[in-house]
Amino acid sequence: MSHFTTTTSAPVWGDKRYYSFDYYLKNTFGEKIYRLSLNGGMTCPNRDGTLGSRGCIFCSAGGSGDFAAAPTLSVTSQIEEAKKQVVAKSHCRKFVAYFQAYTNTYAPIEHLRKIFTEAICHPDIVALSIATRCDCLSEEILDLLEQLNQIKPVWIELGLQTIHAESLRYIRSGFTLEQYTHAVAALHDRNLMVITHLILGLPGETAEMMRASVSYVASLPVWGIKLQLLHILNGTDLGAEYEKNPFSLFSLEEYCNLVADCIALLPPDMVVHRITGDGPRRLLMAPLWSTDKKRVLNTIHKTLKDRDLWQGKNCYNNPTQK
Repeated sequence: MSHFTTTTSAPVWGDKRYYSFDYYLKNTFGEKIYRLSLNGGMTCPNRDGTLGSRGCIFCSAGGSGDFAAAPTLSVTSQIEEAKKQVVAKSHCRKFVAYFQAYTNTYAPIEHLRKIFTEAICHPDIVALSIATRCDCLSEEILDLLEQLNQIKPVWIELGLQTIHAESLRYIRSGFTLEQYTHAVAALHDRNLMVITHLILGLPGETAEMMRASVSYVASLPVWGIKLQLLHILNGTDLGAEYEKNPFSLFSLEEYCNLVADCIALLPPDMVVHRITGDGPRRLLMAPLWSTDKKRVLNTIHKTLKDRDLWQGKNCYNNPTQK
């Protein structure tokens, strides 16, 4: 948790006006920590015919794990291979094991126990991060996650994307807001840290609707948040729709202003894991300005300063905030 307890003046987390994931890692572990993207060899109920066969409308063939290693390697081998790439350009020696591709609790419990235990027990791993769906967390799986959390911290990443029912249907999420809210409560009851993904810029959503999604997440016992710019990727149904009938997307300035609004709505102790996006360039159709990540981040930081906004400034003015 952040040590800042007031929102009456602009606090500074390092050199920023929000509680960044990088700041959290350095202050928690005392050094620079990198995430290693791993592949547990799973699929998704939205792809294997259980709920659907085409995945979410925005999801690439890699299942949001385009930067993860090949699932043919053992977890330990994946960690060692990923470490080599990081160590070659930094002095980092501690890592987060990040199971990213597809739905990483969608497998028999023994398979999950094997790969998660192998990852969390690696001496260079300080925490385990698992990306999954809110409807793939059985009591048996929750028990396993709770047990692993006694070894090292376990973070559960839930892809909510939006709170609006019409948008959830449009993106073919296959779950409801009620299922997400129930999953957050169940994870919180077991002292598991929840990270929620939201997409900013879904077709048909207004800025007010997007801020409402952020406010809702801010009202729940959620530890971290990822604000993801909508990317249009080749090979997705959304990409095909955009190519046929292009719809309006954020400009850089519009996006940065909205992110600044969203940051101000968050409680000051919620860790901000992401405020932009980094989709694979080989697949990216639009918005092309998003490839200049440094420019995007610098513009967001400048917008926060110019508008005198910071994380938590408007959080407690929100009627949904508990």
